[in-house]
Amino acid sequence: MLDILVQPGRSAKAAKRFLGRLITRFGMPRVVVTDKLRSYSKPIAQLMPDADHRAHKGLNNRIEGAHRPTRRREKIMGRFKSPRQAQSFLAAHDQINVIFRPRRYRLSAISYRHARADAFDLWRSYAAEMHP
Repeated sequence: MLDILVQPGRSAKAAKRFLGRLITRFGMPRVVVTDKLRSYSKPIAQLMPDADHRAHKGLNNRIEGAHRPTRRREKIMGRFKSPRQAQSFLAAHDQINVIFRPRRYRLSAISYRHARADAFDLWRSYAAEMHP
């Protein structure tokens, strides 16, 4: 998951704006995995002609799994009231999520436990600064 951008619609125009932002930030991708929404195909063909576009339900499982905490939080909050509220929540959530969920597939079990312990120590120190 490279970026989170909340938009009111999932049209070709919204997809082109989102993909343009990703290209300027991360460069040209070799492979693009999306769901089967048809509005993605034309912007991907225009903006990334050399990229391999894979639109298949099973290929997107890793991304959908990464969105699970966001969906759970949205359900608790009783849905986001506006795209602005969702964007502000996701911007903060993503930064905190990176600290607490290191990339498990790159770490051994002991390294993962140390990384999580360091993250909680860092969080406790921040919390202590906020509430003296």
